[in-house]
Amino acid sequence: MSTLVRDRTGVQPAPPVTKEPRRRPSRRTTLLAGAAVVWILGFLALHGTSTLTLPASELTDLHRSLNQFNAWVAANRADNPVFLYIFTPLRAAVDGVANFFITIFAASSTGLRLPEIGWFGTVGLLGWIALAVGNARVALLTVSVFIFFGLQGLFVEATYTFALVLTAVLLTLLVGIPLGVLAGVYGRVAKVITPVLDFMQTLPTFVYLAPLALIFLIGPASAVIATVIYAAPPVIRLTAHGIRAIPENTREASDSLGTTGLQRLLTLQLPMARRTVVMGINQSTMAALSMVTIAALIAAPGLGQVVVRALQSLDVGTAVNAGLSIVLLAIVLDRVTTAASRRAEPGAARNRRFSRRTRYLILGGTLVLALAMVQFSRSMLWAAAFPKDLNIGPMIVQAVSSASQWMQNNLSLFTVSFREAVTTGVLNPFQSLLTDTPFYAVVAAIAIAAYALGGWKLATITTACLGVIIYLGLWSDSMVTLAGTLVATLVVMILGVIFGVAMGRSERVDQILRPMLDAGQTMPAFVYLVPFLGLFGATRFTAIIAGIIYAAPVAIKITADGITAISPTVVEAAVSSGSTPWQVITKVQLPMARQSLALAANQGLIYVLAMVVVGALVGAGGLGYDVVAGFVQSSLFGKGLAAGLAIVFLGILLDRMTQAAAAAPLRKIPSGKTRSTKTPAT
Repeated sequence: MSTLVRDRTGVQPAPPVTKEPRRRPSRRTTLLAGAAVVWILGFLALHGTSTLTLPASELTDLHRSLNQFNAWVAANRADNPVFLYIFTPLRAAVDGVANFFITIFAASSTGLRLPEIGWFGTVGLLGWIALAVGNARVALLTVSVFIFFGLQGLFVEATYTFALVLTAVLLTLLVGIPLGVLAGVYGRVAKVITPVLDFMQTLPTFVYLAPLALIFLIGPASAVIATVIYAAPPVIRLTAHGIRAIPENTREASDSLGTTGLQRLLTLQLPMARRTVVMGINQSTMAALSMVTIAALIAAPGLGQVVVRALQSLDVGTAVNAGLSIVLLAIVLDRVTTAASRRAEPGAARNRRFSRRTRYLILGGTLVLALAMVQFSRSMLWAAAFPKDLNIGPMIVQAVSSASQWMQNNLSLFTVSFREAVTTGVLNPFQSLLTDTPFYAVVAAIAIAAYALGGWKLATITTACLGVIIYLGLWSDSMVTLAGTLVATLVVMILGVIFGVAMGRSERVDQILRPMLDAGQTMPAFVYLVPFLGLFGATRFTAIIAGIIYAAPVAIKITADGITAISPTVVEAAVSSGSTPWQVITKVQLPMARQSLALAANQGLIYVLAMVVVGALVGAGGLGYDVVAGFVQSSLFGKGLAAGLAIVFLGILLDRMTQAAAAAPLRKIPSGKTRSTKTPAT
């Protein structure tokens, strides 16, 4: 039926009004909805059955077998050829390097336990190194921070941590840069090594500790080896990327001159990739600091041990004092390596304030001063051990403890009410949905969701991961960890969308927030637990809040980059068609940045999982508690090792599913007119 419209030429029929066909839900949406239905029906109909709950003190046959294996290793370590000719010499070599730097900077094993270079010489030498690889501002920061360590009463602990980080970074570069070069030059090597690096970066830091402590015993060697494994992927990836990023015409020009492969590598590829390699060193250094502090659980000396003891005794003041030292050390290491990467940039020499000759004269003069300070520290007691009269650490501890007590007394109405409201209203119901649903219903729901995202291959991988977790006997604890991880990730993504969109749409907001986010990513995971312990006490809520704050920077930055990458032409077209800012965000920018959002969710999950596991130190429970208990009680070692494996497979499951969501193609938007002129055509 048509209507009549009168115009100047008379009465003519108007074109018929056509309705836009109703869009049917996609197959993926239907499958995901079906997975949710299976899960909820399983919970409602079979609540509390087949939950595979294992009390904290009970062990399975597998856990007992792992305990027996631990005892066998301890009994046969001295005679077994694998340990005698491989593991023990490797441990001795790493111990030798670590003890060399510990003896220089921290403490010797004889006499007064003073280091070879006292605090005065350490400050001078490290300040000169910062000046040589960076600039005067970075050198001043380094000197100030190390003097402040002494004022805190933590100079020896800080130098222990610095010595272990230095050892780990040197060994990481010794292994990582050659592997990165091979991966950059040879495509086959890159194809083989990339999945291994993906796997290594998926694992939370806790996972490395138990097996390495079993093989190499507890102590600095195990801590350094764990740190090398954890810190190697960034420098390998970035070195390979820097070599592959060299333009093809540049390589062809080099080959036309008759250069060999080795000559091309040394004279062209490595010099042109220098800045990227130094960026990899920066990332590996920050990863090494994070791992060294957590390795305090396997007797790594330094600031990490102070934090662990403080967290276990709920001593907020001591934890904050040591946590502040870790943050400051992270800032120094980040600034020094960042300054080195900037000096490695092409054309950086043209922007220097001083000529090369003047700089060499300055470095020569300051080197003489640094060597004089080293000599003073070796000959005078006041320059060898930091004066105790200048120690203000107890004052800091007392002030923080008093402030924490005041907050608990005066803000408890808000903090406790907020904690209990979230716990009873969100955490407990969602955790119950996971832990009280029969395990086979949960497995079926996750398998259906995996099939919807990635097909049969992903469904098979996720089902296998869940099967391994069931075999390990830690299903219920895994669900507790998964519940906290998913709740925290949901909040992280909400923050990522809010602040990421704001940064992507406004350069001013980006300039304000990005330095804060960069600073947040430099801090090790341990540090985030400390302030929330004082506010909310030792509960799983504390671990989840710390996980949110720890993971939010990476999710926000990825989201912001995804929003920024959208073509301005598309946004302008939407605005010119009459779309409001809200419609531009919801109808154009977020849909077009969907893959970035999925990538942000992937990285947020990995960060949150690492933090929730570490949160076992403040009462988070779940798999993290099993791991920590395995370190403390030898009878629970097998259960702790199994918990580490469960974390591995839980991380693989979450990583693969979110990667599949990120890799899924964007849904095509049908062409044609929209029902409203204010809805942008994308």
